[in-house]
Amino acid sequence: MANDTSSDSDNEIIGARVKLFGHEKPIHQVLGGGKVADILLWRDRNLSAALLGGMTVIWFLFEIVEYNFVTLLCHISITTMLVLFIWSTAADIFKWKPPQIPDIILQESFFQDLAFILHRRFNQLLPMLLHISCGIDLPIFLLNIVSLYIFSVIGSYFSFVNLLYIGFLCVHTLPIVYERYEEEINNWVSDIIIVLRKNYRSFKKNYLNRIPRGPVKPKKTQ
Repeated sequence: MANDTSSDSDNEIIGARVKLFGHEKPIHQVLGGGKVADILLWRDRNLSAALLGGMTVIWFLFEIVEYNFVTLLCHISITTMLVLFIWSTAADIFKWKPPQIPDIILQESFFQDLAFILHRRFNQLLPMLLHISCGIDLPIFLLNIVSLYIFSVIGSYFSFVNLLYIGFLCVHTLPIVYERYEEEINNWVSDIIIVLRKNYRSFKKNYLNRIPRGPVKPKKTQ
């Protein structure tokens, strides 16, 4: 009977194939389905490439050239004003078309979509962290503790700018990789979860269940 129970539990674990993030919607809808999702999934290749190039330039200036933020901002403003002044002056002399300053450089909907995604993800993440912190699911709790410790060790070897840039690269590349190889990634994550669950069941059976516990007091009924 014990072997039957063990085999049933193993079959239950193996049959529990999961989808990453536990979602059934396309990744585009999970990311909000708006302009931000199009950028992260490279639906607008020109804008996505421009954003990647811009962030790379910013990382290079701050980390490699070691620019100060205020100094960089002032230098960019000075350069932009000089270019516009020269262009405007040359346009009056040579009868060229004067520079056209756009009223809106970034659309308001872009910031609204970004704020909506961040707000929704934060509201989903906070209850999840509180649930994990209660220790209800011990394997997930231990896995998060180990993961956070690993990240803390990694963070000690990188500057804040490098971590931001690495995080940006992950956000800018992982969604499109997951969209293209969703089935393979889900199967790989499921295999890892199955191994972790089997190891936890074995650890619980061999060690946790052998820990002596005091008598459980019956609840008083009024």
